[in-house]
Amino acid sequence: MHLVPTNDEVIGMLRETGALRDGHFEYPNGMHTDEYLQVALAFRYYQYAKILSVGLSRRLRADTEIRAMLKELSIVCPNTGGLPIAFGVCEAVRARQLYWAEQDTDTSPMRFRQFVEPERGEKVLLVDDILRSGRRLTELRGLVESKGAQIVGLAVAVYQPNPSVAHFSDIPLFYLAKMDASYYKDSASCELCQKGMAVDKIWT
Repeated sequence: MHLVPTNDEVIGMLRETGALRDGHFEYPNGMHTDEYLQVALAFRYYQYAKILSVGLSRRLRADTEIRAMLKELSIVCPNTGGLPIAFGVCEAVRARQLYWAEQDTDTSPMRFRQFVEPERGEKVLLVDDILRSGRRLTELRGLVESKGAQIVGLAVAVYQPNPSVAHFSDIPLFYLAKMDASYYKDSASCELCQKGMAVDKIWT
């Protein structure tokens, strides 16, 4: 295992832990895919959680601008999927603090708890386990910036963009592995459906 895990090493860990699955899956928005990734399943195991968190922290430390601001950097993540890797990265880089945004339901807006929110001008690194559509991270970005904080980067364990992924071209993006899956916009265009493969529906 390399100090910063390679793309293949990360994928191997994800497969070994059951976080990465091949098959036929349907997302709540109707999109179909041949591969499903739930990074949280890998974080059930301490040794893999440590490797992924420390590996991502080393990727961050390799950037001179991020490294120069670590002592004043705050880490913010969406609840709850991003919490394990956010805590791991915070510990590894010794960031100033960590906090997260919450939602009462899947459709309610993100919010910070009372007295727990960024200060104006505060340097913030957004951290999550995966960037797929970017919906949650886009909302989190808007919330952080509405408080006047400065977002200096976005870090995820896995970058697995779908066809409608949000773009963060003005923010440095750091990740350990990039993965590509085959996506189909609906069942009518899905080659897996045409082959008669059974489909697993993804809850969220």
